[in-house]
Amino acid sequence: MRDALVAAAFQLFLERGYEQTTVDDIVALAGVGRRSFFRYFPSKEDVVFPDHERCLADMTAFLRNGADEDDPVQRVCDAARLVLRMYAENPTFSVQRYRLTRKVPGLRAYELSVVWRYERALAEYLRGRFAGRRDGTLQADVIAAGVVAAHNNALRSWLRSDGQGNATAAVDHALGYVRGTFGDRPGDTAEDQEDVVVVISRRGAPMWRVVREIESTLGRD
Repeated sequence: MRDALVAAAFQLFLERGYEQTTVDDIVALAGVGRRSFFRYFPSKEDVVFPDHERCLADMTAFLRNGADEDDPVQRVCDAARLVLRMYAENPTFSVQRYRLTRKVPGLRAYELSVVWRYERALAEYLRGRFAGRRDGTLQADVIAAGVVAAHNNALRSWLRSDGQGNATAAVDHALGYVRGTFGDRPGDTAEDQEDVVVVISRRGAPMWRVVREIESTLGRD
């Protein structure tokens, strides 16, 4: 039923245009009632993006089930690939949707809200992983935005080419920039960060006094 509604909707969108197609038109072509439509889709906009809720749930579960030893940047890059897989499963539908969203400002705005939800899911995961880092929240937000930007740059290039070429290779290449820039390096964790202490002491003070001041500052006996 759900697939039939999506197929009917896009047939009408292509024939009549999005704005000229009503929910009543869609259910009439699909041979169901309005109640059936709204059981699956809260609005006409949602029928254009039928798989995003499922994909977002899959992404959230994937991030939640990661291990502590996972590289967090690699994990969010792999999570973004779940979105690519959704698009690549049906290239024809994905290209049609891309063309439609370019023509209808309301759908473009809806799409941006969906993208923001993906970015927020990535950022929340990274904030948890970076809780012990200096500027951990800032890093999390910047990396999440970078992953989404890299993924979408490659994905949209593939969609503009009518689904020609290797979308997976293009996305991997784009995400490689993110990993190369933000991947884990020594000094990122709180344990790896060294303390820097500046001590101001009177000229001629004995060394034992300077050492004692440093130890006191570091909280050591």
